[in-house]
Amino acid sequence: MESLDKYLVKYKGYYFMQNMVTPEYIDSLEDFEILDSDVFLVTFPKSGTVWTQNILSLIYHEGHRNGTEDMELGLKNGRGKVIYVARNPKDVLVSYYHFSKVSVLLEEVEDFEIIMEKFLAGKVMGNLWLDHIEGWYAQRENMNILFLMYEDMKKDLKSTVLKICDFLGKRLTEEEIDDVVDKASFGKMSVDRRTNYTTMPPDILDFSKGRFLRKGTVGDWKNIMTVAQNERFDSVFKERMEKLPFKFCWDIKDEL
Repeated sequence: MESLDKYLVKYKGYYFMQNMVTPEYIDSLEDFEILDSDVFLVTFPKSGTVWTQNILSLIYHEGHRNGTEDMELGLKNGRGKVIYVARNPKDVLVSYYHFSKVSVLLEEVEDFEIIMEKFLAGKVMGNLWLDHIEGWYAQRENMNILFLMYEDMKKDLKSTVLKICDFLGKRLTEEEIDDVVDKASFGKMSVDRRTNYTTMPPDILDFSKGRFLRKGTVGDWKNIMTVAQNERFDSVFKERMEKLPFKFCWDIKDEL
């Protein structure tokens, strides 16, 4: 493993947190047995991972609690299912910046411009955002992948829950769907110790510097990025982003 600094290491072209993985563990994943029933949640860091994970847990809980039967789906050949959640990269960057203050395992950089340049160069956990989303989209014909947009979840969470249920073959009642939507709201999650991570030890998360679930809004990048920084970001990302088949929402107020 190649150390980038005291916080990140590089192995097989990918950046990981120091002391969180070993080369042996990563190599072992190449022979990991995947079952048809396996569901993988994939996101670039700070793109709604915990939120979507909570939604999945609630969907399975409602199904098992009431003995709901799964539908038989004719899925593509291949094992397992993948749910990929994408978020507009400017909000990803801002969320990563604030999270680095709370996370003891990431370098805390007070100067936003410095962390922005690292993000644009792909020298952060998760590597380059563009490579991440392009790489997974390129596998759409080879895997059972459901692509979701973080911003769509913010605008209409119920529709997203229904999409996930349909993709997984989960048949929930209207009441169960509403219960999932209610419990998966940002307000409920932010006060739930099972999802707000306040049970994590201080050597992992330092809550004296902020919250794990901070805002979860769309368009927060406008509160921190200067005009010059926004132009710099667009100069690096815009051309490749325009080739992606996704419509990104940059401010929820504009969309609504």
